[in-house]
Amino acid sequence: MIRNLLFQNRAEAGKALGRALVDMKLADPVVLALPRGGVPVGYEVAKALGAPLDVILVRKIGAPGHKEYGIGAVVDGSAMQTVINEAAARMVGADRAYIEREVARELGVIERRREAYRSGPPVPVKGRTVVVIDDGIATGSTAMVALQALAKAGPSRIILAVPVAPRDSLNSLRGLCDDVVCLLMPEPFHAVGAHYRDFGQTSDDEVIRLLEDARLDIEDHADRMG
Repeated sequence: MIRNLLFQNRAEAGKALGRALVDMKLADPVVLALPRGGVPVGYEVAKALGAPLDVILVRKIGAPGHKEYGIGAVVDGSAMQTVINEAAARMVGADRAYIEREVARELGVIERRREAYRSGPPVPVKGRTVVVIDDGIATGSTAMVALQALAKAGPSRIILAVPVAPRDSLNSLRGLCDDVVCLLMPEPFHAVGAHYRDFGQTSDDEVIRLLEDARLDIEDHADRMG
């Protein structure tokens, strides 16, 4: 556990998380980051583990008129998953028609991001240790749908790893993965960004660059081993 309650930026958080994960001696790991903010963290973790880096494309479903207030999340793939907090949806007046429209809209965003981010097929995860990375967790709805979708892809082990999260959100996710690694569990918890000195928005260009850098790192490593 880190005593300092502030990470300088996502890269520093990723390096600290990578050190914790290296100690676990994971078998055949692959790192899947939640874009966009999880990618700079995931890049450093992938470097530490000598593992490939890919994205898992998940989008939050926001409340009517308050898009930042998440009432669920959606992830694409061979087994598209949607998780809705029904109590929250009722509270904000999100009916079934609204939710269906938002799911369709967010899947469109996922499709565009997939085309922008990936130059080839997704990194295979079947039979591998999958490390799911984000820059932090608040409610856990996005991580929840990511973990549920991944379980259907046949990994041998799923690890959720984040720099900071509230304890109750992590507890709600433990049943969906094999291990949870979290560096900071502040009480009370206010916001993920409160634990970073620099929490500026990650751009699509940075995501694309880091994914390409990670791919080249793996190729260089394979060349050296060959």
